[in-house]
Amino acid sequence: MKPKNLVNPRRLLHVCLMVISLWLMAVSPQRSWAVEKHNKVVIAYVTSWSTVMPDPAYLTHINYAFGHVNDSFDGVRIDNETRLKSITDLKKKHPHLKVLLSIGGWGSGRFSEMAADIVHREKFAKDCARVVKEFKLDGIDIDWEYPTNSSAGISAGEADTEHFTLLMRDIRKTIGKKKLLTLASVSSGQYIAFDQIKNDVDFVNIMTYDSGNPPYHHASLHRSALSGRTTCAEAVKAHIAAGMPAEKLVLGIPFYGRGNKTDIKGFIDYKDLLNLQGFEQKWDDVAKAHYLVNAEGTLVLTFETPESIALKCAYVHELGLLGAMYWEYAGDTEGGVLRDAVYRGIIR
Repeated sequence: MKPKNLVNPRRLLHVCLMVISLWLMAVSPQRSWAVEKHNKVVIAYVTSWSTVMPDPAYLTHINYAFGHVNDSFDGVRIDNETRLKSITDLKKKHPHLKVLLSIGGWGSGRFSEMAADIVHREKFAKDCARVVKEFKLDGIDIDWEYPTNSSAGISAGEADTEHFTLLMRDIRKTIGKKKLLTLASVSSGQYIAFDQIKNDVDFVNIMTYDSGNPPYHHASLHRSALSGRTTCAEAVKAHIAAGMPAEKLVLGIPFYGRGNKTDIKGFIDYKDLLNLQGFEQKWDDVAKAHYLVNAEGTLVLTFETPESIALKCAYVHELGLLGAMYWEYAGDTEGGVLRDAVYRGIIR
């Protein structure tokens, strides 16, 4: 006969283990639980030229950069297929993770020629389906920069916008409804007929950065005297006005700063700008953006911080957007200061 007040050691151990497990769930970024609860996305662009492997615990999606329209305008060419396979292999231990191939990027051409020809376009769409199946992908992200615009040194035609719509419909038809079809869009919302494609795409990644050079911000949340061409808030409103539902919009966040090319080089990763000397950091409370000034007080670098990211993530929730994405994963510190801020801001 056991004394009434004696605690069963096995039961005590079981209770302790349960408490520890619950605590670990609370403090660790368990993505599968978070996605089910919040239904938001955190997307990282991961490049073919980087050797940094992304941590799936802080992500829901990876856009692998890049694939391209091939030289014959009728198929897909992929940069560093070995790295792509290593990225898709992450799904074996992290089944919540979605991996897409991003086709395009700045200066990646042959879109206009391919999309204008019905035979090329349909063959390209079929090859997208082939790539999805062969590499066990979850979908395709189209990053055509930009239809009707040749500023990136690529060919462009007046009918590109119409052909873009047809391209997205053809890709959707070939990959099926169960796979993801997304796109990257310039912050101004130009070049794409969103009201025509909103039912064909799952979501739109707005590149809410590169909207200005020093002495102006390149990715401010709101407009101040120092803001560039388009703010994040203006970009979101432009896309909604163009016909894309808020719940299909993903806000872009840069993991790099833009310098004035005199005091600081034009592009600098966040992990590297932390080592800069001889500058003073300031905060624009209207734009909600950090920047550096030189000895003369001139803005020489505009960049993202955990504080500015937290405010952008709050804006995502406020407007009912789908989530946030960032370019690009390897720009962060080894400890993941920025990706942690995005994760905690979106999946909260």
